[in-house]
Amino acid sequence: MTDKLRPVLLTGVNGQVGGQILPLLQQMGAVVAPTRGELDLSDAGEIRSFVRALEPRWIINAAAYTAVDKAEQDRALAFAINAEAPRILGEEAVKIGAPVLHFSTDYVFAGDGSTPWTETDPTGPLGVYGASKLAGEQGLAASGARHLIFRTSWVYGASGNNFLRTILRLSREREELKIVADQHGAPTWSRDLANLAVHMVQRAEESARLQGVALEMAVRPLCGIYHACNAGYTTWFGFAEEFVRLATLAEPEQRFARSVPIQTAEYPTPAARPANSRLSCEKLRRELGFTMPAWQESVAAVMAEMHARK
Repeated sequence: MTDKLRPVLLTGVNGQVGGQILPLLQQMGAVVAPTRGELDLSDAGEIRSFVRALEPRWIINAAAYTAVDKAEQDRALAFAINAEAPRILGEEAVKIGAPVLHFSTDYVFAGDGSTPWTETDPTGPLGVYGASKLAGEQGLAASGARHLIFRTSWVYGASGNNFLRTILRLSREREELKIVADQHGAPTWSRDLANLAVHMVQRAEESARLQGVALEMAVRPLCGIYHACNAGYTTWFGFAEEFVRLATLAEPEQRFARSVPIQTAEYPTPAARPANSRLSCEKLRRELGFTMPAWQESVAAVMAEMHARK
């Protein structure tokens, strides 16, 4: 089967990022996007059988075990999905000449200091989730597959379970909300990540066509880890304040809860969170020529989309 006729395999279609990638990919041709029930990413044998039967031209892995606190007690499953699955996908991708596009996280860093992390900085995850995602990066790289790994942070969208939607719901139900104000990072819209992923797929495929080479050869000079999040930084408190402000402008008759800034120590969780999740996206701009929008711009777009649905 030629590259042109082979489908793209997209995992995590029911997740925030995968759900945004799917309609964009469908405009480009055949996509196979199995649900969790159709492809169990904790089952190594099932992954291998699925990929071998499908022979996709791309593998886009947007699936992950993302229950950060639960992972502390569910280490085996977190590592199966976040660490073993990317490695196995990479090993199978090598056999069929398919590049792999994979998403990772700011949680691979310890979160100390205040300087934005670069791709070459030492990692040091604080919990099981971050450790499993780091192992996934390493396993994919070691597999020998041509790969693009995008580390991102604080993903949200107009649908799905995420911080923005939770806070908006609670702000309508309560008088006061206590929100952590000493963790710093960049809220990142799932659609911006989807646009990045599909942009890279299109770029590599066009390059392969123009050069008359196999897709994996066209991807080769692009391979590596890149930080990809919306531009600018804030705190969880600042993030909440911004979208509640926008919601208040859109619904002046609605009363929203008052936000109260607190320290991380006042909101203990089973898994430690990095205080500094700032990611430098300079490599993404410099080497791939892609710039993510400012986080405030994307929050405004999400709020407009949510209100348009009402």
